[in-house]
Amino acid sequence: MLRVLELVALAVVATAVVWKGSAWLEATSQRLSVHYGLPPVVQGAVVVAIGSSFPELVSVVLSTAPPPIGAGQFDLGVSAVVGSAVFNLLVIPALSGILGDEVSASRAVVYKEAQFYMVAVSAAVITFALAVIYYPTDQRLVGTVTRPLAAIPVLLYGVYVFTQYQDTSDFDAPDADDIDVARQWGWLALSLVVIAVAVEGLVEAAVGFGEFFGTPSFLWGLTVIAAGTSLPDALVSVRAARDDRGETSLANVLGSNVFDLLVAVPLGVLIVGAVPVNFGVAVPLLGFLTVATVVVFGFLRTELTLSTTESYALLGLYVAFIGWMVLETFGVLGFVPGA
Repeated sequence: MLRVLELVALAVVATAVVWKGSAWLEATSQRLSVHYGLPPVVQGAVVVAIGSSFPELVSVVLSTAPPPIGAGQFDLGVSAVVGSAVFNLLVIPALSGILGDEVSASRAVVYKEAQFYMVAVSAAVITFALAVIYYPTDQRLVGTVTRPLAAIPVLLYGVYVFTQYQDTSDFDAPDADDIDVARQWGWLALSLVVIAVAVEGLVEAAVGFGEFFGTPSFLWGLTVIAAGTSLPDALVSVRAARDDRGETSLANVLGSNVFDLLVAVPLGVLIVGAVPVNFGVAVPLLGFLTVATVVVFGFLRTELTLSTTESYALLGLYVAFIGWMVLETFGVLGFVPGA
């Protein structure tokens, strides 16, 4: 029992530190974005999204890296990223809609951002499928993701950044406030270090929970690490929604998920060299992510707003997802082989 309390305390403290470091990161990213004259959609989808996704990036690196640096469990990192993506897509817009009244969207977000996000999900599925087809292992539906395969989604993210960059050429930026640029970059670097240390605590807690309860760390990646690392995205998006910046709020969510799928997951492979991936686990999770995306943008497409009722529906869908994963982990259901 004492061990469980220690792990809970570690997870809570690490989440609090992630929150603090991410608050610094969000503030400095916002100031630098304004200083460099970036349009709101680019601020949300690229600059702030990458900053708030840094915890997920660190979680993949620490989960994938071999001991003593990391946990040596790529599946833990993937589950954390997918769990974070589901949390971002369902919980964050829901909280924004409940705490910030209605969340307003623009056609640019609903169409351009949503379409590229679906491309990102497809790219992840295709990369894992290629691993099973061309680099199979002795286990059924398990393949090896190599550096060349991992480079595919990273290159696709380069295309995403290029499309966002095109928006800056047509944007008439207002006069920026004078800021100490060097100081802001210093705070940015400090916040990244603080977040990295905190995420290491989350990964340690997730592995500890899995060992104590005799369950796959997969479940704890979907819950403990995912929720802890998604807190920055929640804070950024809820604050933006309360300030009537619904476009920035939603762009941050989608930009974060695109970064997670196209950069965070492949980076773990690029660092280690090659990792096994269970296609039977990855596809059902990414399939649910696709369904959740359709639901969210079905809601947003109606009058380009997310109402309070629709927000509660998204929360209910997230609770159903967690319940499904718990039942899979304890063998009650068998739709996710290897979970």
